[in-house]
Amino acid sequence: MRITVPAGLSVATSSSLCAPLLLLLLLLLVSAPASEGCGPGRGYGRRRPSAKLTPLAYKQFSPNVAEKTLGASGRYEGKITRSSERFKELTPNYNIDIMFKDEENTAADRLMTQRCKDKLNSLAISVMNMWPGVKLRVTEGWDEDGHHSEDSLHYEGRAVDITTSDRDRDKYAMLARLAVEAGFDWVYYESKAHIHCSVKSEHSVAAKTGGCFPGDGQVLLEGGATKRLRDILPGDRVLASSSADGGSPLLFSPVLSFLDRQPGAVRTFYVIRTAAGLNITLTAAHLIYISDGNCTDAAAAATSSGPGRSGGLGGPRTVFASEVRPGQCVLTPSPHHGNAATLATISRVTSVGLRRSRGLYAPLTLHGSLVVDGVLASCYAAVDQPGLAHRALAPLRLIHGLLGPSGPQADGLHWYAWVLQRLGRLLLDRGHFHPLGMEG
Repeated sequence: MRITVPAGLSVATSSSLCAPLLLLLLLLLVSAPASEGCGPGRGYGRRRPSAKLTPLAYKQFSPNVAEKTLGASGRYEGKITRSSERFKELTPNYNIDIMFKDEENTAADRLMTQRCKDKLNSLAISVMNMWPGVKLRVTEGWDEDGHHSEDSLHYEGRAVDITTSDRDRDKYAMLARLAVEAGFDWVYYESKAHIHCSVKSEHSVAAKTGGCFPGDGQVLLEGGATKRLRDILPGDRVLASSSADGGSPLLFSPVLSFLDRQPGAVRTFYVIRTAAGLNITLTAAHLIYISDGNCTDAAAAATSSGPGRSGGLGGPRTVFASEVRPGQCVLTPSPHHGNAATLATISRVTSVGLRRSRGLYAPLTLHGSLVVDGVLASCYAAVDQPGLAHRALAPLRLIHGLLGPSGPQADGLHWYAWVLQRLGRLLLDRGHFHPLGMEG
């Protein structure tokens, strides 16, 4: 699909979109390659010039957050034993360019997750390039004997302790930097005797995507029928909030397009279960509306006042799906949801779990929200400012308003969404992005 700027589109098109943002957006649109209709794959564009490598200081860790937080390697998911179902997640590493201490003589140090293996193999190459004749050495890998703290990632094959084969401690500070560059999710110059590295779980990495629903998610159409997201077409009118902040009456909003559509993709989704028996399934980086506190009291606040960003009873606010916790409240249609003027009610979250499912679908409605499986969610993801996302998509809404519903959409990331992602990375601080939604 050739990316061009429609003749009627100008900087003055939408007063809600600031002129500098739209000017830069238009510049990116006209300079985007014609062959990249659904966004580029890995390795797109020119490689950034390599920066001078700075060794890590003793006791420094990178990134500068705790290991088991979302911005690093993520939470501990439980010990893996040889008899457990999850043992199949571990794979042996027989890379001849890596030395394994294997003091237990069980080859346990060679067992690790695929992500850990990939990063370790990449680091092995960097070590040989940095110090010819020297190899990477692993002193600790998967631990099946209980030698580490209770929730150590060594028990899941997600962590390794490393040195160089010559055991030259003067190299360890730079070895830590090479581990960061190799893509480990957390690197710690933990001891004078070794560097500790760890990675995200395979489940959390599989959840990485801008933000989508699975193909079997259902929406309510105008007229009372339901339809699975995999079957939704531009022009369908689905139940949504009349404002992108989720604090306004519900109505039926037209689907304009899909910001992302990947029918064959298999991902790990968050499943948010409610006391009303309504369960919504969505990726970690997708935004959903919640209220905090007593759900009965929150119901009145959520439907009678504007949105709140600080929580409490000031109205609904948006959070990433991975941040939802039991006891919080999500917005659901009242029993009379066939009435377009219906206000959302509140249901308490009882649990949050994970499940694998096929298909990634991110429909964009005119109003920036939609009700999926009975729970109100935003159309937006990855960045924690849905209002900004809604304004940035004003030109796309205008195009669809002028031209009407588009025909069948090609699979993949929508070119406009890809442009906004690139633009967002240039203009917004990294702290505004979900760690899983924008990595890679």
